[in-house]
Amino acid sequence: MQPEARTNRTAVTEFILLGLVETENLQPMVFVLFLLAYLVTVGGNLSILAAVLVEPKLHTPMYFFLGNLSVLDIGCITVTVPAMLSRPLSHKRTVPYAACFSQLFFFHLLAGMDCFLLTAMAYDRFLAICQPLTYSTRMSQTVQRILVVVSWACAITNALIHTIALSTLNFCGPNEVNHFYCDLPQLFQLSCSSTQLNELLLFGMSFIMAGTPVVLIIISYIHVAAAVLQIRSAEGRKKAFSTCGSHLTVVCLFYGTGMFNYMRLGSEEASDKDKGVGVFNTIINPMLNPLIYSLRNSDVQGVLWRVLVGRQSLT
Repeated sequence: MQPEARTNRTAVTEFILLGLVETENLQPMVFVLFLLAYLVTVGGNLSILAAVLVEPKLHTPMYFFLGNLSVLDIGCITVTVPAMLSRPLSHKRTVPYAACFSQLFFFHLLAGMDCFLLTAMAYDRFLAICQPLTYSTRMSQTVQRILVVVSWACAITNALIHTIALSTLNFCGPNEVNHFYCDLPQLFQLSCSSTQLNELLLFGMSFIMAGTPVVLIIISYIHVAAAVLQIRSAEGRKKAFSTCGSHLTVVCLFYGTGMFNYMRLGSEEASDKDKGVGVFNTIINPMLNPLIYSLRNSDVQGVLWRVLVGRQSLT
């Protein structure tokens, strides 16, 4: 929002989140659906994490990164959904200024970490398939930890940049956020100071955080595809494409919705569409990730089944 008359302005101390739907009759159904989605997502990702931790066969770099991805998915949906579910119960749609900014920081922290972790997983597949003889040394436990630490550092930097830049804006007009969680495009619309620099920063950082990893992932999979096509065994090609296919599906879902949301700054009318993108980013993607990796991976299926049978035998 561009600067207007500077008289009779009061600083905003809280925001009102309009939520996913404003129709009272639909809110109970939305509550139940989102609660079920949250439970399924947390349960599915905890199952993947448990399988990776308890099964020695899955103590490999690929599953190390998959376990980290499960933690991120749990964090991403926990940052947004529980707060949204609490509002209908408390009949309170307001969120304090600091809480809104905190939610935004942690959401962009986890989403940024997702970007780099998916890139590390693509690099892992590249080394495993294209350079199998040196794979164990190039993807040692030290290298795995370095990749995760560097990813966290870059994600924290990205989240801090956006949060600090947003804190420089003045909010003194309307405080209704047309979304179910606090995010940058919707807050830009409420600012009574110029957001041009923030919008350019968002576009530029999105290009770095999404564009660069996508290019690296594409390059990795070009080499992977060339190497897989040279495998003479049909079974070997099928197994290689199966492990890569799960990762590529997750990459397409994650980057597709993320680029749509942050590499084009919509108008106020586009905000309703942003709610749908937000549902994909915060709920659908984290919920689908365990299904994608387990349904296409016989190793994970076998471990999950043994864990389930073991739990049943103990009860």
